Amino acid sequence: MVVQRVLPSEEAEQLLALVRELARDELAPNAAAYEERAEFPRETIRLLGRSGLLGLAYPEEYGGGGMPYEVYLQVLEELASAWAAVALAVSVHTLSCYPVAGFGSEEQRKAHLPDMLGGELLGAYSLSEATSGSDAASLQARARRDGDSYVVSGTKAWVTHGGYADYYNVFCRTSEDARGGVSTLLVPADAAGLHPQPPERKMGLRSSATAQIVLDNVRVPAQRRIGDEGEGMRIALSALDGGRLGISAVATGLAQAALDAAVGWAKDRRQFGRPIADNQGVSFLLADMATGIEAARANYLAAARRRDAGLPYGPQAAMAKLFATDTAMKVTTDAVQVFGGYGYTTEYPVERYMREAKVMQIFEGTNQIQRLVIGRSLLA
Repeated sequence: MVVQRVLPSEEAEQLLALVRELARDELAPNAAAYEERAEFPRETIRLLGRSGLLGLAYPEEYGGGGMPYEVYLQVLEELASAWAAVALAVSVHTLSCYPVAGFGSEEQRKAHLPDMLGGELLGAYSLSEATSGSDAASLQARARRDGDSYVVSGTKAWVTHGGYADYYNVFCRTSEDARGGVSTLLVPADAAGLHPQPPERKMGLRSSATAQIVLDNVRVPAQRRIGDEGEGMRIALSALDGGRLGISAVATGLAQAALDAAVGWAKDRRQFGRPIADNQGVSFLLADMATGIEAARANYLAAARRRDAGLPYGPQAAMAKLFATDTAMKVTTDAVQVFGGYGYTTEYPVERYMREAKVMQIFEGTNQIQRLVIGRSLLA
C-alpha cells in the first residue's frame, strides 16, 4: 500500500517518488536472498549514495541534500518497507556523519563531509563495548596522546558496518573522568592495527554486518579528533537522539510491510467459503495493526518537526523509538498470526519481519533505557 503522506514541498514529493521506485525495483526483489545468504549489500548502498540518499539531512554546502529531518525519516520508512537492513544502513551512516557535521571544525567539515555525504565512503559508529552497552560512559577503550597523535587500544562491540565501513567514529577514554574523559576520534578503516572481527551470527537483519572492532595501538592524528578532548559523551548522546528517530522510521516501515502482507493474505486466503478478511477477528486485528502504525508515524514526525524547528526533542525521540519499535514487534507478530501456519515458514516474508523487529527494541538504546530517559524528563 502506498502511504499517503503530507510533505512540505514539491521537491520532497519528487524525492519520495524516486525512493519508492528504487525500493520497488532495486531493494524488494533482492532482500530475501541477501538475508538468506547473510550478505552485506555494499553495491546497493553505494547506489543509494549516488542517488543522493546518504546525506539527505545535511547542508548542501557540504554535499548533503539539505532536506528537513521529517523528509529524511520518511525516506528511511519507505526504504525499510522494502528492505529493513538497507534502511538501517542509511540510518547508521547518517548517524556516523553527525560528529563531524555537528562538532567538527570548518576545516574538518570541508575535508571529510563531501565524501561522507556523497556516498563514496561508508561510516560506522563505535560507542558500545562488550561490557558497556546501556552504560556507555563506562567504556574502556583508551587513547593515549603521543606527540601529534593518539594511540588507541581497546575493543568495540556491536559495530554496524564493522568490517565494511571506510571510517569509524571511535569513542575512547582520554582521561579517568567518568563522563568528561571520553573523546571522539575519526579513524580510517585502513589504519594499521584496526582489526574487524568475524560478523555476529544474528537472528535477523542478517544482511546488516555487525562485528567487533579490535584497536591494537592504532595511531590516529590528533587533527582527526572531533570536538574538544573530553567532549565525546556529549557528542555521542546528542547523536543518539537523531539516531533514535532513524530507528523509529525504520521500525515503522517494517511494520507497514508486515501490515501490507497481512492485508493481502487476508483478502486472498479463503476458509469456510469466504476470505478470512470477512471474519471480524481478522479484520479487527488488521485494524489494530494499522492504528498502531499510524500512531508510530505521527510520533516520529512530531519529534522530527521539533528537531527541524530547533526545539529540544530528546524525550520525544525516546518516546518515538519506544513506541515505534514496540509497535513493530506487535504488528509483525500479529502478521504471522494472520498467515497462520504459513506465516511460520520461510516461504513468506512475515517470519523474517518478526525476527527483524526484535532487535529494534534493543539497539540505539534498549526500550527500558528509553523509558528511563522519558521518566527523567518528566521528573526533572
